[in-house]
Amino acid sequence: MTVLGPIGSSLREAFFMFWETLWALVLGFGLSGVVQAFVTRGEMERALGRPGARTLGKATFLGMVSSSCSYAATAMAKSLFQKGADFTASLVFMIASTNLVVELGIVLALLLGWQFTASEFVGGFLMIAMFAVIARFFFPRALVDAARSRLQAGADAGVHDHQAMSGISRADQEAAERVPFRIRVRSLAGWSDAASYTMADITMLRREMVIGFGVAGFLAVLVPDVVWAHVFISGNGFWTSLENAIVGPFIAIISFVCSIGNVPLAAALWKGGISFGGVVAFIFADLITLPLLIIYRKYFGRKVMLRILVSFWIVMSLGGLAVGYLFEALGLAPTSRPTQIAPTSFAFDYTSVLDVVFLAIFGILYYLHRNRTRFGGGAGYAIDPVCGMQVETSSAPARATHNGVTQHFCSDRCREKFERRPGRFVSAAADTPAAPEMNGEGDAGVVDPVCGMSVDPGTAATHRIHEGRVLHFCSTGCAEAFDRDPAMYTATATH
Repeated sequence: MTVLGPIGSSLREAFFMFWETLWALVLGFGLSGVVQAFVTRGEMERALGRPGARTLGKATFLGMVSSSCSYAATAMAKSLFQKGADFTASLVFMIASTNLVVELGIVLALLLGWQFTASEFVGGFLMIAMFAVIARFFFPRALVDAARSRLQAGADAGVHDHQAMSGISRADQEAAERVPFRIRVRSLAGWSDAASYTMADITMLRREMVIGFGVAGFLAVLVPDVVWAHVFISGNGFWTSLENAIVGPFIAIISFVCSIGNVPLAAALWKGGISFGGVVAFIFADLITLPLLIIYRKYFGRKVMLRILVSFWIVMSLGGLAVGYLFEALGLAPTSRPTQIAPTSFAFDYTSVLDVVFLAIFGILYYLHRNRTRFGGGAGYAIDPVCGMQVETSSAPARATHNGVTQHFCSDRCREKFERRPGRFVSAAADTPAAPEMNGEGDAGVVDPVCGMSVDPGTAATHRIHEGRVLHFCSTGCAEAFDRDPAMYTATATH
């Protein structure tokens, strides 16, 4: 009983931390799903091609409206860089996608207070500005060119060609466009795809969230304050702030927890005694956990990986330190620490009401997700069989063929897991809602309803959804002609 009591208290603490943030998680993942469904990867690639302040601004914005998963952000940044995006802009995209997203800000406010949400956004932009300045020194052109050549050489050799689909040229991939925003946003197909992105992100990050809330519950209950006092020095003014801002990222590196999962850990650290700036630096540092460092080494080589580690650590520590002093100077830094991270009992309050409301919204999203085929959604998408993330088939960061079927992955990490034990994941993939067939004859080819040209659904220049059917076009010109008078062409459209 002596052991079971603290374990039960820890699990209780973890559950009520989750309950406190449940509505915010549904809201954040829902908004992220909407943006991901209506902003294509091709648009991102075209926006980040040229170096400069404007490109970095676009990278920041696109990162803010992307998935908050660190692994997905890393794979996307690699894909963007390999296809011609500026290297600094690709890394800025990663920073923004894991530090400036809505769901992170809301969860921070609920578990730690609005000051931490404000500090995350202020510090995030400050960190990006600092990184833009030092990146030119850490990543000279010769080193960047070598890293890009490393990626492209692997693709050309056919060893790691995860950007190009089998039998489809890279030029055709880059020409592929999905249904325009103005059409998709008015269709159930578009919203069912948005719901599927939401469900995929939740599935992908469930492990991180379970570990994050679980570990935070145990740290909050079982680790006495005297232990934290030995880890984080106090009472030494600037040196305390500096040490905490340096140690914060180190704890993130060895914790293996990233994305939303590190917020409950940050709450436990704040309760334990780490400085305000140290907590901010810890939250920033989810891009330098050990698994991600291994991925950087594989993508770009050891030299670039080490420079990413050092440069990120510098700006993350300086960002946390600067925000800490800025908020103290403005009188905004929190001055009290919680005795508990979240209430450990149910109550009829705004949190419970919001949780019930958003559970109902979650039910609607799940319904749209499970019925997206009936609503005409899923065209051009696939579900990563390993982590459950929804990816665009034309720009999936990794692919593998098993038993004649092409599987699409959010990252090389998931592809490698699949290749080690494909049987484990193929059966799981069969349980996910399938994308609708492009036409009655499968994917071998369809006819452009305007010009009559035979096109491959996977490489069609653009698509339209009309009366529940997906139509494919050889060019945007044919698609625009169809938009002007759909009735003129639907009678001859191939089913």
